[in-house]
Amino acid sequence: MTDTIKPDLHIAIVRFSALGDVVLVSAAVRALQHCLPDARITWITSRLTYALLKGMEGVTFEVFDKPRTLADYFAFYGAFRERRFDVVLAMQANLRINLLYTALHAPIKIGFDRTRAREGQWLFCNRHIPFNDSHLEDSFLSFVETLTGKPASAIWNLPVDSSDLEWARVRLTNLPKPWVAIHPHSSKTERNWLPERYEEIVKQAVARWKCGVVLSGGSSAAELALCERLAQLAPDHTINLCGKSTPKQLAALLSLADVLIAPDTGSVHIARAMNTPVIGLYAVASPKLSGPYRQLEYCVDRYPQAVNVYLGKDADHLPWNTRVHDPRAMSLIAVDDVVSQLERVLGRHA
Repeated sequence: MTDTIKPDLHIAIVRFSALGDVVLVSAAVRALQHCLPDARITWITSRLTYALLKGMEGVTFEVFDKPRTLADYFAFYGAFRERRFDVVLAMQANLRINLLYTALHAPIKIGFDRTRAREGQWLFCNRHIPFNDSHLEDSFLSFVETLTGKPASAIWNLPVDSSDLEWARVRLTNLPKPWVAIHPHSSKTERNWLPERYEEIVKQAVARWKCGVVLSGGSSAAELALCERLAQLAPDHTINLCGKSTPKQLAALLSLADVLIAPDTGSVHIARAMNTPVIGLYAVASPKLSGPYRQLEYCVDRYPQAVNVYLGKDADHLPWNTRVHDPRAMSLIAVDDVVSQLERVLGRHA
């Protein structure tokens, strides 16, 4: 698009999930507000992600569950039958969401390029962002650049309330410093590191730095069991908040932590947004694609080795978004890899 776009556009943004991707989109929304301060922005999203985004100034939210039944689609179409937008930014591409785009009336609908427009999204959009083999954040920023014709930079300012920060401070009050947050579980099992190696990290972190360990995660049985297992290793140095925090409270916790250790999961992007160093554990996907944006210096990157060992290929000559779907990939990350990164972050506390 060109510099002739009107400044007070009414823009609909569609992104329901996942939580980490929504954090990345939020930075692009801030960039959009910077480029078009007079634009009206409506963000269509899910209940879970709204729990983190609520209170984001300058944005009106429309909250829907991701459609599962024909009735869900009828309800969505009915809700937007009489509404009009100037632009739709189609920032999610899968069939269930793609079928919603025809319900949104706008002369301009910007979607992903043909490479990333999964499950036919390109059929529902009349403009497309250019393809770049880069971080996911860059793809979301490209929506802003395609619309405005201006360069866009990630701007984070998650709407974390003072009550959430107080909640976090109270829980960490009696925990020894420095604070090491561990979010050990991803939504996809193949991304998870070995439990016994997390155990060794907890032991070494407490022994060497006398630190407090903050365990976080969701409420699934696997996550709860793993965090309880880790919490038993050093009860006086550990607080287990797995399944006990809202998305905003998690963001508050991570803002206070000295470092986060986590696999490829949403907490990585939340911590990045809160300017907390992240030791990301990557072997299934490249941190250049989904790691903490422009702060990869503490990540443990075993993706190239995993590609070589389990796919028999060179990581520099792979299609965009190639994943190593092998349950052994994360075993390439050694305890010493993580300890050496902890040394870089926490060495000053020794």
